[in-house]
Amino acid sequence: MPFVAEMLNERELRRYVNRVDGRWPLERVLLGGARVEDLHGALPQRERGSEYVVVLISEYFAGVPWLERVYQAASLWDADEMAGAADVHCYTPDEFARRRETLPVVRAVAEHGIELAGAGPSGPSAPQN
Repeated sequence: MPFVAEMLNERELRRYVNRVDGRWPLERVLLGGARVEDLHGALPQRERGSEYVVVLISEYFAGVPWLERVYQAASLWDADEMAGAADVHCYTPDEFARRRETLPVVRAVAEHGIELAGAGPSGPSAPQN
């Protein structure tokens, strides 16, 4: 899905995906949160929640304690460049399938978020211009 350049910092999003992918090869990256809801025309008078919600999916998270992977992935997010903090979620594909069913925020990102990177014919890829 193409980005709206005026609303999201595409360059920094690509850089973030690349930084995380350098540590754990990513299968999918989903972006949601208040900024994405704004893109979809959400009303300004609402409880915004997190400005950004990032869901990272990688088999390489297996064996890495959940808090460690979240801490490391969140530390790579540049809140100044993105003009907002991110709520980062890091899951293996199996964990993602379970969390999508049990965590409303993950379900919302999966259903209404933007796919930043996903497995295609040649594997994970960053968003294109």
